[in-house]
Amino acid sequence: QVQLVESGGGLVQAGGSLRLSCTASGRTSSRDTMAWFRQAPGKEREFVAVIRGTIASTEYGASVKGRFTISRDNARNTVYLQMNDLKPEDTAVYYCANDLRLYIDYRDPKKFDYWGQGTQVTVNS
Repeated sequence: QVQLVESGGGLVQAGGSLRLSCTASGRTSSRDTMAWFRQAPGKEREFVAVIRGTIASTEYGASVKGRFTISRDNARNTVYLQMNDLKPEDTAVYYCANDLRLYIDYRDPKKFDYWGQGTQVTVNS
């Protein structure tokens, strides 16, 4: 199995930045799909960003496009989410997700087999 551990969440003022990290271990593969989702209280889990395989192609949810950047460090088996210009509506628990398949509907959280424990991001007004 794959184990995922997120870090980097915290409390930040509106307009500030945070950098989340997700480190994978276990039976990992470079030919995989790794993504970030978030879930605010009372809301459904929302797609944030995805990065695919060794070529590191990326896609973003509409609400974060232009502000967030996903990247990966293959040597460290770690995926990052750089979050800039944070807004109060970005407040949520952020989850790292992984699937060993390249060709899945990455916008659907039910398609992912492995999840981290989540890290809280709170943005004050």
